Amino acid sequence: MERIQRLRELVRDVPDFPKPGIVFKDITPLLGHPEAFRESVALLGERAAAWKPETVVSIESRGFIFGAAVAHALGIGFVPVRKPGKLPWKTRRKDYALEYGTDALELHVDALATGGRALIVDDLLATGGTAAAAAHLVEETGARVVGCLFVIELGFLGGRKKLGSYQVDALISY
Repeated sequence: MERIQRLRELVRDVPDFPKPGIVFKDITPLLGHPEAFRESVALLGERAAAWKPETVVSIESRGFIFGAAVAHALGIGFVPVRKPGKLPWKTRRKDYALEYGTDALELHVDALATGGRALIVDDLLATGGTAAAAAHLVEETGARVVGCLFVIELGFLGGRKKLGSYQVDALISY
């Protein structure tokens, strides 16, 4: 618990960003603190290892920071999920709702092996729309989502509900 508390202390609240009424959880101070960043990756890696993933799937853009580091720590592959038009090959697309608008994600059609074990890693679980869209894309490839792992969860927004039966874990919960 003390390990998590040290990380929590480095998450900054930014009121009214990206629009009035939203309190943004800024991980920039955590990323800028070498020991805290290492610790967050170590904690994510410990939790991820239990699910025995073969690939980490991460969502643009802050999710890439943690997802790539966790994939490296576990010695497994990394697959990016990006906004439309950013991937250079054939893609699958999923539109979804955000807590403050709508968006879409894309994944290369050949990014994951059929039956492969994919772990979704992102910085934040809010309403769950982004992670659910990524999970949908993973399943469309024929791979299996073994879990969804986050640095921060805003539990009061009910994002876990959108993730249904997937296993969900987060280092820091609000």
